[in-house]
Amino acid sequence: MGLDINVLIADWAWLGKVPPRERLSRLRDAWYADETGLWDHDAPVIEGGWDWPRGPHSTSFAVYEFRGTLGSFKAHFWAGERWESVRHHADPLVRADLDSLLLGLIWGGPDGEAEHMDPGFFGDDPSGTHGVLLARSPDTVRGLASTSDRVRPRLGGLREAYNEHAAVSRGWVSDFDEFTTLLDDWGRVLSEAARRGWGVVGLSE
Repeated sequence: MGLDINVLIADWAWLGKVPPRERLSRLRDAWYADETGLWDHDAPVIEGGWDWPRGPHSTSFAVYEFRGTLGSFKAHFWAGERWESVRHHADPLVRADLDSLLLGLIWGGPDGEAEHMDPGFFGDDPSGTHGVLLARSPDTVRGLASTSDRVRPRLGGLREAYNEHAAVSRGWVSDFDEFTTLLDDWGRVLSEAARRGWGVVGLSE
């Protein structure tokens, strides 16, 4: 689990208009573009905020900086693990919504087999999706954003169960507040992408 993750929202009118097999290279080329991309530029990283490219792609995509994760996928992985520890003690409605939300984003599910990429998003050749951890189209994003909005007001009821069954003294997502902060950040990503009609992509570099 030494992966990092960069979570982006991308303009579907810009990304979706090229053939699926060309979308990943289009996104990476814009991200790494000299002078105008995001890679290695000197803008300060603001946790809980957006990093936008410059130049011709300044309105085409943005990267969200999750709070308290240092860019590591470990926080997201362990959020799924903590959820597995507490889900059977959750209210059934909360459990159903959080199952759907986390299965759609970062959790492998009880059998560890959940897919986090919409079919055809980057084409059907697995060799062309190296480093892709998440790829959701605008339609899927809207559904996930709705689920996030629905479950957010009910998360407080999980605190006692989380403290009893999932909290640890050290490690990633060790307490309930870290868990809800990560979920809140995902909610921000989904709501912004849904508002714009954009897709969401998670890349490991």
